[in-house]
Amino acid sequence: MTVRASVVVVSYDMARELPRTLHTLSPANQRDIDPDDYEVVVVDNGSPDDTYLNALADMFPRLTIHRMTDAAPSPVAAVNRGLKLARGDLIGVFIDGARMASPRLIASALEAADLHPRPAVGTLAFHLGPDVQSTSVHAGYDQRTEDELLNTVAWRNDGYELFRISVFAASSAGGWFQVPQETNALFLKRDHWHEIGGLDPTFRAPGGGLANLDIWERLCGDESVEVIMLLGEGTFHQFHGGVATNALVHPWQEFHDEYVAIRGHDFLPPKRRPLLFGRFPESAWPSVLQSAGLIQVEDGR
Repeated sequence: MTVRASVVVVSYDMARELPRTLHTLSPANQRDIDPDDYEVVVVDNGSPDDTYLNALADMFPRLTIHRMTDAAPSPVAAVNRGLKLARGDLIGVFIDGARMASPRLIASALEAADLHPRPAVGTLAFHLGPDVQSTSVHAGYDQRTEDELLNTVAWRNDGYELFRISVFAASSAGGWFQVPQETNALFLKRDHWHEIGGLDPTFRAPGGGLANLDIWERLCGDESVEVIMLLGEGTFHQFHGGVATNALVHPWQEFHDEYVAIRGHDFLPPKRRPLLFGRFPESAWPSVLQSAGLIQVEDGR
């Protein structure tokens, strides 16, 4: 049975983070879309203890969980497995299952995708906490600190409250009105995913290296594609000890060396004038003013 939209979520060892991500993607949080119109496909990439997944399978009806039996350190194969399993006409990919979603993410992506025959619908990324997590980790930011922070807002009832306790990720530092270096919730039509073959499996570095940046850069460089950025929607990264975002020393050089070996040139951030689509909730207005240069940020906020 075909559904209008699928969301593929790749996870690894996320007993704390994945239930929160799935709550934000569930009918309890997603707005303006019939629960029967979308599905969520979780692909576990070889968690050493995946028993916690058993308790998640019944969170909502159109959630399915699959396990990679031959998992590699890179999540690219898991993403591509999810793309094959997904039934939606529009398919979104979360390469990192620790990223919570805003409430109209799926509905807005569907609306935006109707604007062009070949849309690439992107979103900005945010980090929970007072600063980007690669910086805040040095000041003691950790899972316990984040749990306490999440308890200060009613995010389970209104996912837009996450804007109040987050900052732009480094990849989205340019704010709402610029194309980011990557998007952590990328939506393409099913045929388009199949045409490009999903993510490039030659990216084998832990965490995927620059695979996610690579596919976004290639889409932004394709003039037949309409790049559409969703205003007022995004993903919110939870601290989980990831190999890049939460590393004390970022493995950029290793990732970039792999990229150069594959593509034959240095990685350059995409340059594209996007079509902007959506609406801003009240909780996002400080980030809007920041993007417009009308307010300055202090202490990462």
